[in-house]
Amino acid sequence: MNPYVKQFFLRGLLFGGFGPLMAGVVYWCLSNSLPDFSLSGGQAFLGILSTYLLAFLQAGASVFNQIDHWSPLKSMFFHFSTIYLAYTLCYVVNRWIPFEPMILLIFTAIFAVTYLVIWLTVVLITRQVEKRLNQKLQA
Repeated sequence: MNPYVKQFFLRGLLFGGFGPLMAGVVYWCLSNSLPDFSLSGGQAFLGILSTYLLAFLQAGASVFNQIDHWSPLKSMFFHFSTIYLAYTLCYVVNRWIPFEPMILLIFTAIFAVTYLVIWLTVVLITRQVEKRLNQKLQA
């Protein structure tokens, strides 16, 4: 088996459980703050299953950034695409956002901007740490 595929599944399995935990926390908060909040068994099951898959894919997709023979742009494209599709499908299937072109366009814009801000933050912090480590090695 390809080592990257193996890592994808391993990471997904290790961290996938955080999705349902977060769904449980959100449901608990909603039930304590909204007087008429209720879920059917099917809605709860769909929320738990989809958040597990969302966490699984998000954790697994981190492997794209470690494929050495890929350019950073290609890695970012595959990571972004995987995460975007996972979130979009999860949100639409659970009816957390409606399947309407304008809503999906707004969601896509917010998602892309948030993704780029996080990506730039990680890149800048990584460069700073690299610079400090290199200075220590040269000293």
